[in-house]
Amino acid sequence: MLYRELGRTGAKVSALGFGCMRLPVVGGREEDIDEPRATEILRYGIDQGINYIDTAYPYHKGMSEPFLARALGRGYREEVLLATKLPSWNVNTRDDFDRYLNEQLARLETEVIDCYLLHNIKREWWDRLYELGVLDFLDRAVRDGRVRFVGFSFHDEAEPFKRIVDAFDWDFCQIQYNYMDEEIQAGREGLAYAAEKGLGIVVMEPLRGGSLAKDPPPDLQALWDAASQKRTPAEWALSWVLDHPEVSVVLSGMNSLHQVEENARIASQTRPMSLSPEELKTIDRVKETFRLRMRIPCTSCGYCLPCPSGVNIPRIFSIYNDRFIYGDERWTHLMYTIGTNADERADRCEGCGGCEEACPQSIAVPERLRECHDVLMQPY
Repeated sequence: MLYRELGRTGAKVSALGFGCMRLPVVGGREEDIDEPRATEILRYGIDQGINYIDTAYPYHKGMSEPFLARALGRGYREEVLLATKLPSWNVNTRDDFDRYLNEQLARLETEVIDCYLLHNIKREWWDRLYELGVLDFLDRAVRDGRVRFVGFSFHDEAEPFKRIVDAFDWDFCQIQYNYMDEEIQAGREGLAYAAEKGLGIVVMEPLRGGSLAKDPPPDLQALWDAASQKRTPAEWALSWVLDHPEVSVVLSGMNSLHQVEENARIASQTRPMSLSPEELKTIDRVKETFRLRMRIPCTSCGYCLPCPSGVNIPRIFSIYNDRFIYGDERWTHLMYTIGTNADERADRCEGCGGCEEACPQSIAVPERLRECHDVLMQPY
């Protein structure tokens, strides 16, 4: 495993971090983590050199943090930097800051959280937290030893990102970045700005919710096959992010030993600025081909959930995008009409708009849901 500096902190982090939002589950129930399997996968990753473990208060409907407390037993806690996040949307008073942090310390069964982030920050939530005194809280949490390093995860545009970077002496930040999303959210502009300010940079969604790791259709596969360097789609996507010297660690939500092996191998081989001009051109060609196919820029992050009407928004957008990326009208029609519960389909949407407000990608969710339903209901 290769290691990189986490900004100015002096900490060395593995180029690959383990994201604990997509752990294996039992029976498709998000809150029912398959603990033996997930523990095996997590510990295997740590044995491969991964030392940055990322979770958050709401992951797996609140079960990710308690799971990690158990999985990091037998000495594994001492091997890693443990990161979790304050549920920013739930903070309404000054007392909430300490209440949530202390609860998370208890849930994680640890005396200190190595990397503590404000979760899913965007303009309106940042303004409220700032007025409530979040910066004083972070200073105090570091001074009293409950937290080592502080940062924020971000879902908004580049300008508010810069304003937040400038507001505090942050240790690191977490942004979405992959070869399809250079211009989305903080993007390339934010990446460069944070690096210039000395922040460590943690990258989430390097595989765009897994969509960049799927078996590609023939025309995309032909582009990969034409490259002199042979890689899987996941290897290409992770290598592209790791090629950036500004990046400290790339998070991957791994839920199988195979995924850990593949990702750890990539992170052990890819140094900054190591991709050749021809390899970068190959990725650019694939990027343009993808852009011609993808209709909705959804990463399946789940921030739009739960929908009060029960609509499974990420699943519907994923099926809809697959229809155009992979050109399979029959399968996507069946996945929507048969493979999706009737009470989770798009026609249940009542247009309340809460999902649109929460969406990090600024998708016009109710409008796009109507479009998805009309298209996916059409017989093939």
